[in-house]
Amino acid sequence: LAEKMENSSEIVSFVLAAYGNIGGLKYLYFIIILIWYFSICVANTVLIVVIRLDRRLHEPMYILLCNLCLSEINGSTSLYPLLLSQMFSDSHEVTVPWCFLQMFCLYTSASVEICSLAAMAYDRYISICNPFTYNVIMNTDRVFLMILLVWVYSFLSVIFSFSFIFSLKFCGNIIHSVYCDHQLIIRLSCAVPIQSFISDISFAIVSAFIPFSLISVSYLKILTVCRKTSKENKQKAVTTCTPQIISVSNLCVGCICYSIDFRFVVSRAPDEVRIILPMYVLIFQPMLTPFMYGFNLPKIRQSYQRFLFERK
Repeated sequence: LAEKMENSSEIVSFVLAAYGNIGGLKYLYFIIILIWYFSICVANTVLIVVIRLDRRLHEPMYILLCNLCLSEINGSTSLYPLLLSQMFSDSHEVTVPWCFLQMFCLYTSASVEICSLAAMAYDRYISICNPFTYNVIMNTDRVFLMILLVWVYSFLSVIFSFSFIFSLKFCGNIIHSVYCDHQLIIRLSCAVPIQSFISDISFAIVSAFIPFSLISVSYLKILTVCRKTSKENKQKAVTTCTPQIISVSNLCVGCICYSIDFRFVVSRAPDEVRIILPMYVLIFQPMLTPFMYGFNLPKIRQSYQRFLFERK
């Protein structure tokens, strides 16, 4: 055991084995990934810029939406540059510090996203259920304080949940994935500590269960109020809440895809399917956000039209 632990200390990099021997397809994969990453950055940046330039959109809901788009860009930047760099790598190695950094950034972005959706759900709850006090409760200073708290809360939750991994000794360095996945890294440790189970539970509670509970309570209260209001107000509530409900639902689907071990569930599926399914939320959520909000919220849609067709 002592010799095994001594050998583990020599590991300075991990090998991302899921790339395998992609041969000439690496050029095609590189172009597809680059276009997709570029599209994510452009779509989210355009939405942020439109909200920034149009003073009609300087409202709490749209400021919180900017933060959500920023989280999408951050999460994508934590993933796609590594994928692109690995396309032309022969060894597919990633140093341990860079692997930990990617893992930390991805989990922080995930936590920021769900917490941002919780803040947006709270904003809709105040707007629909307490419209007369909305401007007092959701003033600009409080909105920016909420955004700051979302990032600090997410950062601290990831540090608290996964800091133990920095002291682990590893007895292997082959990660069967295309990026540095936390669960797969833990499996490479010489002895899986009890902290691993505790950290998973704590992160799930702090960064998923609590925000999702706040989202659920907010929308249940909105639903209760909408049952007693006019048809016009119901339509307005549906219009503003639909993109958030779809975003939350898509996140839930992504969490299910990530949690299930697809090596057993779809053992006969192609390797590409087994790689992409656990990454479902990382691939599609960043593109879903700008399009769902851009096309479904009337004010943003009108703002797009003004900037595209009315500016001289």
